[in-house]
Amino acid sequence: MPLTPTGASAAPAETLRVDLADSTGAFYGGATGILYGLGDQGVPSRDLIAGMRPRTVAQKPPDGEQHPGGDALVTADDFLSSGGTDIYINSQDIYSKWPYQDLGIDDYIARLRPQLDKVAARPDRDRFVWTIFNEPDWIWYGDWSKSKDKFLADWTKVYRTVKSVLPNARIDGPGEANYNPGRLRDFLTYAKANDVLPEIVTWHELSPDSLTNYREHFAHYREMERSLGIGPLPVNITEYANRRDTSVPGQMIQWITMLEDTKVDGQMAFWTMAGNLSDHAVRTTRANGGWWLSKWYADMSGDTVRVTPPRPSTKDSLQGLATLDRDDAKATVLLGGSASAVEVEVSGLAKSTFGRSVDVRVSKATWSGYEGDAQQPPVVAASRVAVVDGKVKVDVPGGDPLAAYQVLITPAGHGAAPVANAPWSAKYEAESGLVENARVVSQHDPGGWSYTTSGGSDVGYMNNAGSRVTVDVEVPRSGKYELGVLYGNGGFVGQQALYVDDVHVQTVTYPAVLNWTYRGRVDVPITLSAGKHRLSLRTSGPTGHLGAAGDNTLDRIDLTEVTGPEKAVYSLADARRTSGTVVERGVRDAAVLTPTAVSLDADASVTTYVSAKQDGYYTLSTTWVGAGPSKIGVTLSGRRVAGGDLTTDRAGVWNGSATVHLKAGVTEVKLTNEARGKVVLGALTQVRASDADARAAVVEAESGRLGGSAVVQSGVWASGGSYVGSLGNGGTVTVPRPAAPGQYNLTVGYAQAEKNTGHAYNADTITRYLDATEAGGGTTRAPYRHNYTWDGFWPETSPLDLTTEGGEVTFGNATGAGPNVDWISLAPLVVAKSVTPQR
Repeated sequence: MPLTPTGASAAPAETLRVDLADSTGAFYGGATGILYGLGDQGVPSRDLIAGMRPRTVAQKPPDGEQHPGGDALVTADDFLSSGGTDIYINSQDIYSKWPYQDLGIDDYIARLRPQLDKVAARPDRDRFVWTIFNEPDWIWYGDWSKSKDKFLADWTKVYRTVKSVLPNARIDGPGEANYNPGRLRDFLTYAKANDVLPEIVTWHELSPDSLTNYREHFAHYREMERSLGIGPLPVNITEYANRRDTSVPGQMIQWITMLEDTKVDGQMAFWTMAGNLSDHAVRTTRANGGWWLSKWYADMSGDTVRVTPPRPSTKDSLQGLATLDRDDAKATVLLGGSASAVEVEVSGLAKSTFGRSVDVRVSKATWSGYEGDAQQPPVVAASRVAVVDGKVKVDVPGGDPLAAYQVLITPAGHGAAPVANAPWSAKYEAESGLVENARVVSQHDPGGWSYTTSGGSDVGYMNNAGSRVTVDVEVPRSGKYELGVLYGNGGFVGQQALYVDDVHVQTVTYPAVLNWTYRGRVDVPITLSAGKHRLSLRTSGPTGHLGAAGDNTLDRIDLTEVTGPEKAVYSLADARRTSGTVVERGVRDAAVLTPTAVSLDADASVTTYVSAKQDGYYTLSTTWVGAGPSKIGVTLSGRRVAGGDLTTDRAGVWNGSATVHLKAGVTEVKLTNEARGKVVLGALTQVRASDADARAAVVEAESGRLGGSAVVQSGVWASGGSYVGSLGNGGTVTVPRPAAPGQYNLTVGYAQAEKNTGHAYNADTITRYLDATEAGGGTTRAPYRHNYTWDGFWPETSPLDLTTEGGEVTFGNATGAGPNVDWISLAPLVVAKSVTPQR
């Protein structure tokens, strides 16, 4: 059956108008807060938190019983050290039941006091905000006509209890599940009269209809404040968005836009599990397409400006926001939510800021699933455009309502015009292919409570020997391609046989995911000749039926051309810096490097976030101009790279590189000017250096020396057929290590699927830990997140510094159970460095 690739669209183009001359206020950046975004220490990684840069998170109180993870005090250091502003404590989450068991207000206050005392003992106590009631409009105080007086009395009692322990505490409220104007007016009137007003006003927007109604709610609230002589008080929409939205760039841009337009904080709802940034973190360290949109948003600066979409305040339609940073001479537009091509009409381009022509880059963040890894979004369109009467038009490709786009506009440089770098790609909906012995299932859910499915349907019930999905594709050139499959399963490792033109080429293995509609994504390499082909995923291969492992839901099939080794270029002029400036276009030093460069004074730094497809070695390189001797310090994930400094003994233009081991996913890279004089840095380039992977020492865990309760167990999905289980609580394994001390990355192939059961909708996953203890040295602890199955193994990478000559390393966990371990790798952090003059 012939298919039209997803992305082709006959719909007429829509117009998004941006007026850079009409400021709507300073950029706020509060829309990507998260409820239970953090699970435990290290879950998710600080790199993912810092890159996304949520201003606020809401977590459970110390020792709260509602969920096994997400303790506010356990996660506080990760959040605050990653740039976070405020931690909200959901105090009622001290209770174990949902909805909360009602044992009386005195019982609640007795449970609240230990929370207050523990926070009061911290020097950063003022960084915590107290949510003393959560959704009281249906929990404990549903019938307002009968419960109003009780709620107001209870609010007063709890409010004054908090203030008695923490006089400067900020309290938010009323925190209702909906915008209830009558209840809210009664509450604010009483609270003002009795001196118990919250410092922050909160409510939830948890329906797709909020995309239509929220701005009306917000305007009504501000008018209510004025009529009551209150505020204006800060607002936080402490739960927003649905399962269908989180992780999906084209959906999230609609929510982010309306919250930024009203300059409020917002916290994405907790639909799945604590510690995955509300479905934006893949595993512990990787990013999906939604994370990249959040990072784009976090990178905005300057003033927001007037943006006019075709249909304002209309759900599931084209929406966008824009900023103008005059200091950096950069305009940024984020948009998405439309299946049509979009023409962005930009006006107000002042000649004093942008000159007579501008460089335009359009990048695309594609939905990669909830548990699907995504790399740096590619540039899908680029051009150098003349500015006419302060205006330009930018064409944005259409066809993908699940995608979001970033448009960057900067003054034209003296170098070559920008170019697109997106490889050829096409997308095919599984349900539009030839479906045999399986079923097309509609996943359309107007209420938004279901997880998103590309195209609205998928193929399921692939539970017999003849189940298969076949799609017809056509590729432009002979060569290597990457086949990406968006899939789901029931929490087991799956397999299907891949056939090309009815010839078996390989077996595709699908890691376990949460459920049949919580999409993962797996990428496998294939080689195709130019022209048409039939790709088929089947539950039977050359050796027969694959059994229950073949029963995976298929959602979408992607094809992407591979044109060389994995490579990405990160503009440091677009990165975050402590000080310094983007070099003005036309400056000779900038033209030597790239069309855009960044100037750093002594001790200044610039930070970018690189993404690696695999655990392994990559060469990071840059070019710089130094006015004298230079020294550029390199820091990865907050870890200063010993021996990684890029140094020179004189002025000049220099090329420098370091080949380092990176974890799969996102790594924060900070470059610091540690010389006395100024340096001008060009882009940072990242290239896969797979030849260096042999430098890592890899051992099978079962070949190590076992101690205590640790046992070798057989496993179908374990490399070598065996793994070590029952680690922790006295169970240990000791493995060989490289002899030399130094900085290493430890990668462990692990499995663990411990969780609590019984919550109405959250998957209460539990993190396990392993301690690596070096004989004669120290002990380093690393987290291992729930990975949906006990016998399907994920690689997890963490830093490990070895300080002795050959002191053996033992893995265990003295405070609890550890994960099952299949294999262990120790890779030197740095294996090569080079600095050479460019001229």
